[in-house]
Amino acid sequence: MNNFEIYTPTAEEVHSGELGRRMRQFNYRFVGEYGQVQPVWLSAKDQGGALIGGLRGFVFLHWLNVELLFVDDAARHQGVGRRLLAVAEQKARELGARNATLNTFEWQARAFYLKQGYEEFGRIDDYIQGFYMAYMKKALAP
Repeated sequence: MNNFEIYTPTAEEVHSGELGRRMRQFNYRFVGEYGQVQPVWLSAKDQGGALIGGLRGFVFLHWLNVELLFVDDAARHQGVGRRLLAVAEQKARELGARNATLNTFEWQARAFYLKQGYEEFGRIDDYIQGFYMAYMKKALAP
């Protein structure tokens, strides 16, 4: 097939979900049907109600994918990040997750994740301005 066009889809085409449905149909032939992406969204606020941190992720194919975990400088080293991650992992288990994965830049929180039981399984050196990106994972105990 050499008669095709590459183009930017319209918003309607993207929102229709057709591409995702077609990919799932292809995947089902190999692994059977599976559920949709399930969000795991958490926020932390101080006693005054101000946002001090949060976690955004999702469960898909029995994996918790942590996309973002942030804690304000003033709230660090007080257990906020540890609690956010622990609650996210528990919610993920309840949604059927058996493992978790995330990535972190060299200057961010690799040591923190190691303390929480994550292991580095891959790295891209010089990802940006000489810093590496670490890819980490953890088995979630039942």
